Amino acid sequence: MKLFEYIRDVPDFPKPGVMFKDLTPLMADPAALDDSIARLVAPFRGEPIDLVAGMEARGFIFGALAAKELACGFVPLRKPGKLPGATAAVSYDLEYGHATLEAHRDAFKGKRRILVVDDVLATGGTASAALELIEKLGGEVVGCAFLLELVFLDGRSRLPGRRIQSVLSI
Repeated sequence: MKLFEYIRDVPDFPKPGVMFKDLTPLMADPAALDDSIARLVAPFRGEPIDLVAGMEARGFIFGALAAKELACGFVPLRKPGKLPGATAAVSYDLEYGHATLEAHRDAFKGKRRILVVDDVLATGGTASAALELIEKLGGEVVGCAFLLELVFLDGRSRLPGRRIQSVLSI
């Protein structure tokens, strides 16, 4: 299946000069969505993975579907103030702003093996913060999986030594 056909370019979003890659057409097509998730998790099948962690917001979609595909649990990495109970946080810079991720303090109790999933790897800021947060809370990151990698932004350089799966790259 040609998944690139399901990705729409939106110029000047969220600010002038940015070409946003809109994945909603892919998510709206059952066959394209199914194929993308199968490709996303393919390198990790048969490995001991306890949890998938996905970053707010599109990482929730792809992460939850990846967790179902791998028959494991899912942990959301959220924006501040969205989780009840005790949390830990990591702040980071984005390509066009600043953000914070939070997780429950007990989300990765017992050094559980975690696969990090998000929709896009751009500059690597969000993914790097997710890894920091997971490891701060005792999780062991086994790899990172992204549907789309924007190679020209060199996000991999912020994830040195990490196993990275990108289904598509431009």
